[in-house]
Amino acid sequence: MREWILVSLCAVAFAKHEIYSGWKSYYVAPASQEQLSILGSLESKLDVDYFVRPRVDREGVALVKPQYQEEFLNVLANEEISHRVHSEDIKSQLDIEDELIEARHAEFRARSTPEKPYDNYLRLDAIYNYMDEVAANYPNIVKQVTAGRSFEGRPVKYLKISSTNFEDRSKSIIFVDATLHAREWITPPAAVYAIHKLVENRTDPELLDKFDWIIMPVANPDGYEFSHTNERFWRKTRSTDQSPLSVMCPGVDGNRNFDIHWGTVGTSNNPCSDTYGGSKPFSEIETRLVRDVLEENLSRIILYITIHSYGSMILYPWGHDGSLSNNALGLHTVGIAMADAIFAKTLPVFSRYRVGNSLLVIGYGASGAAEDYAHSVGVPLTYTYELPGLRRGVQGFHLDPRYVRPVAEETWEGIYVGAKRARAIVRSK
Repeated sequence: MREWILVSLCAVAFAKHEIYSGWKSYYVAPASQEQLSILGSLESKLDVDYFVRPRVDREGVALVKPQYQEEFLNVLANEEISHRVHSEDIKSQLDIEDELIEARHAEFRARSTPEKPYDNYLRLDAIYNYMDEVAANYPNIVKQVTAGRSFEGRPVKYLKISSTNFEDRSKSIIFVDATLHAREWITPPAAVYAIHKLVENRTDPELLDKFDWIIMPVANPDGYEFSHTNERFWRKTRSTDQSPLSVMCPGVDGNRNFDIHWGTVGTSNNPCSDTYGGSKPFSEIETRLVRDVLEENLSRIILYITIHSYGSMILYPWGHDGSLSNNALGLHTVGIAMADAIFAKTLPVFSRYRVGNSLLVIGYGASGAAEDYAHSVGVPLTYTYELPGLRRGVQGFHLDPRYVRPVAEETWEGIYVGAKRARAIVRSK
């Protein structure tokens, strides 16, 4: 019986990543903005998927489907873009990474220690159970809110953390969300760890004396679950009502679906593309729920951070055209302070964060992004965090689970300093 169960589990594991048979991945290292732009154009031309976005001074990781590999390599050769193989067999690599996650689970079971959502890559139920537990244990400062339900009917939850029940209008609000992109598994631990530091392990009374907090760890629960059960690299939502093709090609890129220069750059009108922006702005219930939180609290939100991965970057508006906000000095000043705080805590294996305008740092524009939208409606300081990803020269598609907590901890340092610096700048104005 035991042997039968083991064989069955192995068969499930084998089938889980079968969709990626034949896929390969490549390190790409652009030497100029021109080469970076060429790499960016391959997203739509060859359906290239940048799991780690390249920069002029840093390698990225490109996932390439079998039918496009020859043409992809030809473009790199013709344009003299430096590259090398990252993984010859993506499916096998994903099977190995599943084993690492399970080994991490086993460590906690062996110690009879509860595994928290900032210790490993956990499923949606485990994240929501933790939020339920925190809300139940700290009712005087935590209120759990179900903002609404996803396309497939899952609750989209967030915590309101406040010592005054959000009734003190003099307090500034910090809003943090994560997992608009389903496959970015390192982002929920970072958001959940912020909850832990604000509620269970408070070391600075000012965090609740001067601020109210809204933390939404999983903005795209349908996609997040699908990336665990079916397709590891699933990025979008799971809606099927956008076009006749949506039944075959479900979902919308949540970070291209906000109503800010929607559909103009860095997005696709093809429902089968990972950067499909939807049939219209806010076509997705998930992005509408983020919008509603912003609108409901707009008069007091001074800092909005949407957490993504990978790349070790702190990005600010405007991402659609590379122009600078009227508040560019404040955005850059706070961004640098956050990056410095992260760097002071980071492990040596990770690169230092780069801070700047989204388009100028990444090398190409993206319209319909949450960070730009929040700034456009009046939030003075808005950022996309791109958390650290692969260590240089190491194979893989997510961080080894042993790095989950360190990344969560260093990300909190950035959020903590960002809140304080944001308040100082806003008050000075």
